[in-house]
Amino acid sequence: MTGNILELITEQYHSLTRSSRKLADYILANAHDSQYMSISSLAENCGVSEASITRFCRSLGLSGYNNLKLALAKAAYVTDIGDPSDTPDTITSEDTLNSIFHKLYDSNVLSLNETMELLDETEISRAVDLISSADRVFCLGNGGSMVMAMEAWARFSIATSRFVHIEDSHMQVMNISLATDKDVILFFSYSGSTKDMEDIMRIAVERRVSVILVTHFPNSRATKYADVTLLCGYNESPLQSGSVAAKIGQLFIIECLFYVFCKRNPEVYSKARSATADAIMPKLL
Repeated sequence: MTGNILELITEQYHSLTRSSRKLADYILANAHDSQYMSISSLAENCGVSEASITRFCRSLGLSGYNNLKLALAKAAYVTDIGDPSDTPDTITSEDTLNSIFHKLYDSNVLSLNETMELLDETEISRAVDLISSADRVFCLGNGGSMVMAMEAWARFSIATSRFVHIEDSHMQVMNISLATDKDVILFFSYSGSTKDMEDIMRIAVERRVSVILVTHFPNSRATKYADVTLLCGYNESPLQSGSVAAKIGQLFIIECLFYVFCKRNPEVYSKARSATADAIMPKLL
């Protein structure tokens, strides 16, 4: 597909089906907000099915919903360094260093504030219940979310050896296919809507492995499989994929889980943290 996606939707509007017109009406009126939505959220807001959205995308020459989100992001004005221009923290090459630093600071603080508002004590407690009773906790994610899974594994590794991190998606599927109902998955997926994620989640359901999901979208595909869902803040445009601000909220959730976990058995985990600190000390110069 070439050209502006909004112009293409307008050109093809009269040839669209009734459900596609409902979708087109919503996107044309909410082009900015639509690029931040999961397919489930957009379907709910428009009153159409996810399958209708997929067909709509293909009728426009797009391979899928993520391509539509990216096209919507590109349809809006983009700064000379590739950021969307319609947010307060937009950075351009004309910004001074001081301005860049302050905008980045503001976006990170925004992420923390939004995540704090979304924190649910009950859900955090349920997540820690699962983690505390698990034989193994598989920290999983794909792409940029894999980095967050590694962060969780590294954080908990100073207190327990039960956390496992696996990078390769094939190895993830293989390990979960051998997991038991005494294991737990701590899965990171900002979008909550990727094929690799769904492959793992389906196997987890079959194996009766509990899933703790960290995501931004409360109605994403992944939440249908999760036993516990923890929401992180910050709206990340498709053009900002992998932004630190989106990760800050997830890091905050990891830290909350870690301290609530240690609080459950302070003597044991205090000794474990001391032991791992002593083990690392000889490696420091």
